[in-house]
Amino acid sequence: MNNAHIVKSFDNELAQIENLILEMGGIVETQIVECVKALTSRDEELAMKVRTDDKSVDALDTRIDDLTLRTLALRQPMAQDLRSVICALKVASNLERIGDYSKNIAKRSVVLGGTDHVISAEKTITRMGAMVQVMVADVLNAYVAKDVKMADELILRDEEVDHMHNTLFRELLTYMMESPKFITSGMHLLFVAKNLERMGDHVTGIAEQIHYVVTGSIPDDDRPKGDFTSQITG
Repeated sequence: MNNAHIVKSFDNELAQIENLILEMGGIVETQIVECVKALTSRDEELAMKVRTDDKSVDALDTRIDDLTLRTLALRQPMAQDLRSVICALKVASNLERIGDYSKNIAKRSVVLGGTDHVISAEKTITRMGAMVQVMVADVLNAYVAKDVKMADELILRDEEVDHMHNTLFRELLTYMMESPKFITSGMHLLFVAKNLERMGDHVTGIAEQIHYVVTGSIPDDDRPKGDFTSQITG
């Protein structure tokens, strides 16, 4: 087998993996939009669709794992080619986790079905969801284009998601302290907000992998983490 054929075969395999990642990302984007809509509209049928769609995300993740491991074994890529294959594995893993968080939100939307709406908090959650969905779309574009500048900008944009999460955390705590009737819904909404914040972190993880593929190094983690809630001890 000549070298040109080997290179073409490897490129075809990478393109196949990339297409599966984009398919996976498209489903995940839809999950984000629909899980938030299911929450705010108390739509159990839509929540169930999000949970069902997660099976498709998991199946694609498995296919990507199989293809990347096969490519590593057969092609034994080096340098940037090796980084590209490893990046694909990690991108798929991050997308799978985002899908899991969407599924978790969908589950909580069903539990919240019989509770009062917390309108201002749900509006913030809607904005957070929209922001994260756009970040996922942008990071997938950056992945395809191997655009380091866009990837690095996305890492900085995650600070805004953290800020919204922190603000909502304080707001919901205030609601729960002032009115016990909000404790159940407030606790579930706190977990929903945390799920969205973690989605932003996984977008950052993908952006870091894009940086790694192109430059050979992970960007310095010198930005302060905007989420303070994990540091609260009570």
